[in-house]
Amino acid sequence: MEVENEQIYYVNSTELDHLSDTPFSGEEENGGSEEIKTEINGNWIAASSINEAKINARAKRRLRKNSSRDSGRGDSVSDNGETLKSGVTAPTSPKGKFLDRRSRSGKGRGLPKKGGAGGKGVWGTPGQVYDVEEVDIKDPNYDDDQENCVYETVVPPLDERAFDKTLTPMLQEYFEHGDTNEVAEMLRDLNLGEMKYSVPVLAVSLSLEGKASHREMTSKLLSDLCGTVVSTSDVEKSFDRLLKELPELMLDSPRAPQLVGQFIARAVGDGILCSTYIDSYKGTVDCVQARAALDRATVLLSVKKGGKRIDSVWGSGGGQQSVKHLVKEIDMLLKEYLLSGDASEAERCLQELEVPHFHHELVYEAVVMVLESTGETTFKMMLDLLKSLWTSTVITLDQMKRGYERVYREIPDINLDVPHSYSVLERFVEECFQAGIISKPLRDLCPSRGRKRFVSEGDGGRLKLESY
Repeated sequence: MEVENEQIYYVNSTELDHLSDTPFSGEEENGGSEEIKTEINGNWIAASSINEAKINARAKRRLRKNSSRDSGRGDSVSDNGETLKSGVTAPTSPKGKFLDRRSRSGKGRGLPKKGGAGGKGVWGTPGQVYDVEEVDIKDPNYDDDQENCVYETVVPPLDERAFDKTLTPMLQEYFEHGDTNEVAEMLRDLNLGEMKYSVPVLAVSLSLEGKASHREMTSKLLSDLCGTVVSTSDVEKSFDRLLKELPELMLDSPRAPQLVGQFIARAVGDGILCSTYIDSYKGTVDCVQARAALDRATVLLSVKKGGKRIDSVWGSGGGQQSVKHLVKEIDMLLKEYLLSGDASEAERCLQELEVPHFHHELVYEAVVMVLESTGETTFKMMLDLLKSLWTSTVITLDQMKRGYERVYREIPDINLDVPHSYSVLERFVEECFQAGIISKPLRDLCPSRGRKRFVSEGDGGRLKLESY
């Protein structure tokens, strides 16, 4: 009983309003024994009514729990204990209160909100075109100068650190594709500012560490950029800086003075550097390296008759050479080797041609010289040369194989001029196999000329097969 009295104070005012709705009438209450009454907020309420209120509240809580648990999956129970059919939501269910998409005010025709222009990821109704927004003069943030503003994309000028970081990959890529127009377009997109003269400086510095073909490509790049990206004054300023930095450039490239002198001579021949540039340094140069570079340029310009043949100062690089020219260079290389016997010099000259895809021509020419020779000197020297080039991996397995296969295909024509070419070829191929220059499958492909002949008259006309 004490527990019940303690719970009386938790009865809500809404529940007290329903205390009069008890199943007993007033007469029955008066006719019964006296009931214990409790005072709440100045009102005396019978204990039986409070108990009924608690029972009703407990039943409602149970109904709410069951309806929320069973909502959407079968029949539910209403507050009066009646079973609702599936699809009918109990009024006390949270589903009926929070998941109802209909307007709670009872207004509207059930159409989509905002005419179909609302929702996530929607930028208006389908087919809607947004016009240019007009400036509102009455806007407190309105500015008179706002309409006269011109907006432009401003590219900040490059500093020295950003210049090297940006242009070095660009020039290294140019050495691969060789397209000067692409480099010019990329340079126009950059704000070089006062660093324009540094473009030839960086290009020449990178080419000094590269090949002769890279230096030829650099000279063409300077000629194409002059007048579009850099001016003649920028070119002169760049060569002035190169002459001052020659002592530092020699640390990485010992031949820097001679190469810079060739760049100066080529620039004068291309017309991007005035012919009086070298004369302006006479008697004013204290640096030994700069004086050597200017002397080299002076000699080249005097020999080439005013720059008529300055275009070939770097030679023809790599794939730019014609096949006829490459064949002539390789033939001269082999003849010089037969005179000097220096295999390392022949290897250096072959690498300077920068045609690793054409090394099979050297193998072919070397074997043909062996077939056409009459003594053993050429035989041994060519064997030593091929062995040296194979050991140093200058000539790859593929190029060696292609060179021998060319000889195998053309041996019938060679035999017309050299009668014993078959026997010499077999012996040379066997020696190359013993030296490890060629593989056994390549040796087995060597053609041999078999002939039928009579051994002697006393053999009864028997035939003997023999290859030699």
